Amino acid sequence: MSRAIALSVLLIAAPAVASAEIELSFYGGVQSAPASDVSVRDGVIGNDDFSIDWEGKSSSAPIYYGIRATRWKNEDFGYGLDFAHNKIYPKAGELPAGYDVLEFTDGLNTLTVNAYRRWNHAFGDMTPYVGGGLGIAIPHVEVTNGTSETFGYQVTGPAATWVAGATYPINDQWSVFGEYKGTYSSNKADLDTGGTIETDVFTNAVNMGVSFNF
Repeated sequence: MSRAIALSVLLIAAPAVASAEIELSFYGGVQSAPASDVSVRDGVIGNDDFSIDWEGKSSSAPIYYGIRATRWKNEDFGYGLDFAHNKIYPKAGELPAGYDVLEFTDGLNTLTVNAYRRWNHAFGDMTPYVGGGLGIAIPHVEVTNGTSETFGYQVTGPAATWVAGATYPINDQWSVFGEYKGTYSSNKADLDTGGTIETDVFTNAVNMGVSFNF
C-alpha cells in the first residue's frame, strides 16, 4: 500500500511546471464514526442484520493519520490524492452474539482523488480552503465468528471525502493547518467462509497537520 501511495504522489508531481505548486501534507487528529447497519450473508455463520455503534480510538495503535499530495494549478484551484487511515471499533457491548471480532482497525482506509478551492491570505496570513473527492475504500477486514475468521485488506467499494479548513505559513516552504474532514465508504467485504459482510460508514475528524510546498 505504501508503494501505491508513493507512486500516486509521483504521478501528481511528474507533470508539474515551474509555475505549479506541489504540496505534501501529513495530518492526524481525532476521528469518530456514528452507528451503521451491518448485513451478513454467509452459509456457515448464517445471515444476520444488526446495527453497531462505533468508536475511533484515534490515539491507540495503529493511530489515525492521513497523507495528502496536492498540485495547485494556480492561486485558487488544485487537485490531488488523499490517503486516510480511518478506523472503527465496536463500542463496549455492541458485538452481536457469536462474534468475537468485528472491526476495521488497520484500518478503514480510503484513497480519493480530490479537488480544492482556496482563498489565499483571506484573513491576514491565514488561507481557508474547501475540497472534496471520490475514490475507493481499502479496509483491513477483521471478522471472527466461530470457525469463520477473516483477516486482511480488501477493496470493498466506493468512497468519498469532504474537507474544510485553513492553513498558516511558517516560512516559504512549511505551513501548518487545521480542518474538519469527513469520509463515506461503502464496504462489501468477502468472508473466508464464502459469504459477505456489508456496511456503509461515515467518519468525522478534526485534523491538525503540516505541509511542505515546493
